[in-house]
Amino acid sequence: MTEPLKAVFLSYASQDAEAARRTCDGLRAAGIEVWFDKSELRGGDVWDHKIRKQIYDCTLFVPIVSANTDARTEGYFRLEWKLAVERSRLMSDDAAFLVPVVIDSTLDAAAACLTNSARYSGRAC
Repeated sequence: MTEPLKAVFLSYASQDAEAARRTCDGLRAAGIEVWFDKSELRGGDVWDHKIRKQIYDCTLFVPIVSANTDARTEGYFRLEWKLAVERSRLMSDDAAFLVPVVIDSTLDAAAACLTNSARYSGRAC
């Protein structure tokens, strides 16, 4: 029996919600299961627990990197990124898990910080 396909987790700053929605729509149109908080969380949900569980269970973690994420030194998306980096430290060196997507002309420094090599640096973005 094969394991069911787990979803791709999209993480983004609230200012990038529209870009995240377009990314989600494109992935779903390609037949890829996506966990996107705007469509998965319901009123009354224990959202922090649900988000943490999805980060633990997802196949790929896709942080949306932008000038908005660069400008914000604090935000829930930063906790999501740190949780994903922590999870990646338990994976083999060749496991694809962190797949940053840069949506504007932001330098790749933030994206590079989130690649699988981040598990060795001891630093989470």
